[in-house]
Amino acid sequence: MKRLVLFIPLVIFMLLGLFLYKGLSMDPAARDSALLNRPLPEFSLPRLDQPDLVMTREDLLGQVFLLNVWGSWCPSCYDEHDEIIRMANLGVPVVGLNYKDQRPAAQRYLTQLGNPYTLNLFEPDGVRELAFNLGVYGAPETFLIDAQGYVRYHLAGVITPRLVDEVILPEVRRWQQATQ
Repeated sequence: MKRLVLFIPLVIFMLLGLFLYKGLSMDPAARDSALLNRPLPEFSLPRLDQPDLVMTREDLLGQVFLLNVWGSWCPSCYDEHDEIIRMANLGVPVVGLNYKDQRPAAQRYLTQLGNPYTLNLFEPDGVRELAFNLGVYGAPETFLIDAQGYVRYHLAGVITPRLVDEVILPEVRRWQQATQ
């Protein structure tokens, strides 16, 4: 009995090690959105460039687009910005959701790096409107929205050239063809 008691800490340590090893092999950006194949939530948010102009869900319907959650405070947003510009240059409409930011800082960001967005929604607190209802927990996050306003793809993390070529562009084209 005494020998068995000596092995209990070893077994616990091995189980904990296995659990941690499994966690290290998981991709934190690969979480599914709870809104996948569900409608984009209702919202009423001002535009970043025109604070008096309020946009709603209905204003965005009718075309396939990417909704990119970004902030000037977000280092990873700088990393993916060139890919967003590339997608916009390829004809993919990208709507920005400026998240937990200050308007002047966000406008400087776009002036310095270029503005690939067809429009930018402004949600400075990120806790009562669109970002919260989308389940956003940080930036960058990107959602593919179909022409009827349904969430068809979600990426929590940085858009890379490989993701654009192998996943995002094919998905955009697929949903664009489905609306024709």
